[in-house]
Amino acid sequence: MGPGGPRRASGCYGQITITRTLAEPLPGGLDACAAKGFMADAEFQSGVPAMAAKVAINGYGTIGKRVADAVALQDDMEVVGVSKMSPNFEARLAVEKGYALYATTKDALPKFEKAGIKVHGVLEDLLKESDLVVDATPEESGFRPAYEKAGVKAIWQGGEEHSLTNLSFNAGANYAEALGADFVRVPSCNTTGLIRTLYPLDAHLGIDRVLAVMVRRATDPGDSKKGPINAIEPELEMPSHHGPDVQSVLPKLNIHTIAVKVPTTIMHLHAVSVQLKRKATSAQVLDAWRRAPRIKFVKGAEGVKSTAQIMEIARDLGRPRSDLYEIAVWEDGVHVVDGTQLYYFQAVHQESDVVPENVDAIRAMLELEKDGRKSIEKTERTLGIGGSRGH
Repeated sequence: MGPGGPRRASGCYGQITITRTLAEPLPGGLDACAAKGFMADAEFQSGVPAMAAKVAINGYGTIGKRVADAVALQDDMEVVGVSKMSPNFEARLAVEKGYALYATTKDALPKFEKAGIKVHGVLEDLLKESDLVVDATPEESGFRPAYEKAGVKAIWQGGEEHSLTNLSFNAGANYAEALGADFVRVPSCNTTGLIRTLYPLDAHLGIDRVLAVMVRRATDPGDSKKGPINAIEPELEMPSHHGPDVQSVLPKLNIHTIAVKVPTTIMHLHAVSVQLKRKATSAQVLDAWRRAPRIKFVKGAEGVKSTAQIMEIARDLGRPRSDLYEIAVWEDGVHVVDGTQLYYFQAVHQESDVVPENVDAIRAMLELEKDGRKSIEKTERTLGIGGSRGH
């Protein structure tokens, strides 16, 4: 059961509207309203229709809790439960929000009992109630055999290798490839950010080569065990893993990436150099992005000098957890030199930019919507993503 209490159904018989809990039997005298038709017309007070896809969340941390809340907002899917390994504050909050909580393993059950947090069973039980599971556990947790045994579809996050599913997903770039798929991976926040801006450039103007410098946050705001704290740490592997990861979705893109970690927690920053195949102006580049989903323009001239102001924008927008699902691009930082050499800066909110991709992946895999554009628009509407094609 998702947030909002017991689900209720409304059916229509003649001019009579019936609202009732799903646990109650259909009232007598509804012979003309067959049970199948009644349920097909049913609407829940929580906004979940009778045939909503049943989604499980395995791992209720930074990404998992955000995906759970996003799924709960959709009218064609519902959260049937979330699983946790430990009875921490997030587990307790999941219960308070109305999610059915499960322990990930039988060995973890005593921990929840000791903490006084009631669970509905273990992950194996949750999977029996699910059509699809979003795996937001730490990388290489190894749950694929459990999903295969239960016969449920699964989505993994960017910490896993592309080879786990052989299908990495971005709603704007390859939605159709995920239609009906059993296993899908949503790439990392940085990879998703690069695909969001590079794919429309390649589609409209053509890309010869890309060099992206990733200035990465050291850790998430809620994490106190990582660093660096007072240093700049280069990633010595060349290219960094982000370039090959982008190619898992855009295999023909000639891209190289360099990465450094810096002591900040709020966002990543990308400095991107693109050699275009066709001559273009800055205005034409911006126009290509305005046609694309989940890109938000900011201006240094309006006081947006850093990632701090971008996060302030997310707060002022009233976003849950101050999340910015869009990729923020400095409009007055877009420069084209000699017609084909493009430079720009973008910022990535690492905690949330992959959330809408997970929602669209669910819709594609379960074939709830075969038109990628319609799914994107629906997800953006429910998450309050506005002005992603402009200011």
